[in-house]
Amino acid sequence: MSAPVSLSDGAITPPLQPGDIGRFTVREVNRIGAFLDWGMPKDLLLPFGEQTRRVQAGEEVLIALYTDDQGRYVSTMNVYPYLSTDSPYAKDDEVTGTVYETSGNFGSFVAVDDRYSALVPIKELVHPLSIGESIHARVTEVRPDGKLTLSLRDKSWKQMDTDSELLLSMLKDSGGYLPVSDSSAPERIRELMHMSKSQFKRAAGRLYKERLIIIEESGIRLTEGNK
Repeated sequence: MSAPVSLSDGAITPPLQPGDIGRFTVREVNRIGAFLDWGMPKDLLLPFGEQTRRVQAGEEVLIALYTDDQGRYVSTMNVYPYLSTDSPYAKDDEVTGTVYETSGNFGSFVAVDDRYSALVPIKELVHPLSIGESIHARVTEVRPDGKLTLSLRDKSWKQMDTDSELLLSMLKDSGGYLPVSDSSAPERIRELMHMSKSQFKRAAGRLYKERLIIIEESGIRLTEGNK
């Protein structure tokens, strides 16, 4: 069985120092937690209490390294305290990152470049995100404390093009009719269309102006010549 790594375990330089963040593969999971293959003689412990979700052997996880009260190296998936707030990014920059925590009140917390602190607010979550998921997003704000606010959507005029094309494609795939309209609940639109109600209304409005759809009380329908 693997054991927690001691600071005195050999002369090999660890790939991380306490406070650093990295990605490693889970080698095994046993009764005390998961053990990560990090290129050292002994695997790195990821205790159950430091897992923000249960991990499985073979998957790669984002962790931060710290030392316990016995001076042993231990890892945690709660990387928030170890993330930096001095990113080089500015508003409208495109970034990639890893979701490390989700909140029903705030949104999804993201480690941009697996290094910088960021948040996708709930209003910007056009679809649910999972812990460990890699995302591509746009910076909408660099907060005074240096943390980034992200959006999964393009700028509104670009997003309208994307949403209009998606809506048209969904209409064609569904036989020319979708049971969503201006009176539909936002939750219903998000569930079916994976877009916000305002996105749906903009996209439907564009297709209507282009005479591609008919807007009915209970849904939208392709015009006869576009089915």
